[in-house]
Amino acid sequence: MTALRLDSLAPMRDVAPACEASPARASTLVYPEQQKACASVETPRDSGLAPRAVSGTVAVAMSGGVDSSTVAAMLHHRGQAMVGLTMQLWNQRRLPHEEDAPSQHRCCSIDDVYDARRVAEHLGVPFYVVNFEREFENTVVRPFVNDYLEGRTPIPCTLCNNHVKFDQLLVTARQIGAERIATGHYARVRRNPASGRYELLRAVDESKDQSYFLFGLTQEQLARTEFPLGELSKQEVRDIARRLRVPVAEKPESQEICFVPTGNYVRFIEGYLREQGSALPDDSGEIVTTDGEVLGRHNGLHHYTVGQRKGLGIAAGHPLYVVALDRATNRLIVGEDEELRSTVCEVRDINWIPFAPPSVPVEASVRVRNRHNPALAQITPLDATTARIIFRDPQRAITPGQAAVFYSGELVLGGGWIR
Repeated sequence: MTALRLDSLAPMRDVAPACEASPARASTLVYPEQQKACASVETPRDSGLAPRAVSGTVAVAMSGGVDSSTVAAMLHHRGQAMVGLTMQLWNQRRLPHEEDAPSQHRCCSIDDVYDARRVAEHLGVPFYVVNFEREFENTVVRPFVNDYLEGRTPIPCTLCNNHVKFDQLLVTARQIGAERIATGHYARVRRNPASGRYELLRAVDESKDQSYFLFGLTQEQLARTEFPLGELSKQEVRDIARRLRVPVAEKPESQEICFVPTGNYVRFIEGYLREQGSALPDDSGEIVTTDGEVLGRHNGLHHYTVGQRKGLGIAAGHPLYVVALDRATNRLIVGEDEELRSTVCEVRDINWIPFAPPSVPVEASVRVRNRHNPALAQITPLDATTARIIFRDPQRAITPGQAAVFYSGELVLGGGWIR
């Protein structure tokens, strides 16, 4: 397919909400049959405690936090047959320097396992701890380390969702007799009766929406997943937890990546490589401007990410930012803020959700990081799993390794990895 040029794009309009009619154009796809499908699909506001038990057993992924614990309490209150599962993903004492992390920032720690068990005992439901440490290290931790060493900025939470929480956990749930899982994610899922496909939607509470991290879920995974918190605000979840006397109702939220509770990624990478019997190579190289002027030297590309300003170790008399990490030449490329902005990027390993991979360009709003305001763009397929994205307006700090997730209003069309 011929690459689209920015000046060849048809004028764009704001993308319509998922249940608003959107006339399709000959050259672009704006979610076909949207009006027809949405006319027969309603997603009413859920009070959280409505008695809507489903047949069969549901496995609740219990992390020990207030969100997943409230999900367990809500389902139990509805009379749902259920079992609690907690995933042991990473030994927090494995790398000694991580042991000193403040407990309030930890996730998936021994204390969290204890809290999950305490909630299950409070509810009187079966509870099991499942050890996924090997799968987690192979599919999340090692890719995380390798991505940083290759000059990319990874999203381990999405990898965990794709390969562990909604893959291995579903397998385990089925083995113990549960056909579905429920999690504490803030997102929504529904089946479209017109297309027969399952759809992923943003959470009602935009400030807590986690759909960006869930773009990789397959139709089979969505069909067997419940997100009971998707219609609720965080305050409503806290209120429900208090009403149902959930033991962790006042527990603070975790803030960091579960296996890097200190938040110091570089320190973790160095510690992990030492444990594996390999040290970081002497990776120092030049810091250059976009024009090639040498300004100094860096001490390893894994210390930096696109958009970074602090810690560059150079004084130029005006603000400079990391514009790119050139692994081939081991150069750190810096520039002014305007040089961070781009209208084009390519994505790989795309997962399309409400429809099969399209053969024509798709108009959508695209988010290139979690807290990025979705920006209007045209997504041109290069093949079934790769595409070129052209934004209407330049976007700041489009970063290799991050995800580009496509939206039409509240509906998640899909997403892929920026390369």
